[in-house]
Amino acid sequence: MDPIRNQRLDRRDIVKRIIGGQEEMLVIAGLGGAGFDCTDARGDHDLNFAMHGAMGGGPTMGLGLAIAQPERRVVVVMGDGDFVMGLNSLATVAAAAPSNLAIVVLDNEHYAETGSQETVTAAGVDLAGMAAAAGFATARTVVESSDVEDAVDLAQNAPGPVFLCFKISGEPSPQVAKTRDAVLMKLRFRQALLGRE
Repeated sequence: MDPIRNQRLDRRDIVKRIIGGQEEMLVIAGLGGAGFDCTDARGDHDLNFAMHGAMGGGPTMGLGLAIAQPERRVVVVMGDGDFVMGLNSLATVAAAAPSNLAIVVLDNEHYAETGSQETVTAAGVDLAGMAAAAGFATARTVVESSDVEDAVDLAQNAPGPVFLCFKISGEPSPQVAKTRDAVLMKLRFRQALLGRE
């Protein structure tokens, strides 16, 4: 395999362009950096849910949400290390074929949270190719900044399931204050989505 080594894209810019200002979008954030990226993009939003400690669980959480809320756009944002822990979700999501779900992987080819060990994408594993083979309606790897605008539109609007793998810079982004209380996030997400009984 010939790995894609062009990793210049800015993770915060990408996430901000996809979810920033999208007040009705339902966002599931993966571990570590993805949660900070989503918080940076639209604040500690009631419709952000970060998957603290549930490595690889973002796509299946997003799938359930997309099925339950078919009129709402659901976007899952996660890192490559997080995503590869739940690769089996590709088949499940593709089989369910939710038209309102997009999975966004921010791929720096490293497990940034645990010591920067290389992930399988550093060896050339093609996550978008795997999503395409599973049957995703759209599956792309985005390397060049000139392709980001089109990819943002796909994440926000294309019939799903959509899979986008952005090859990002390995430079760390600053942490931002975010909610870590899963019970609080669950309750406020549910209330913001469904209202009070």
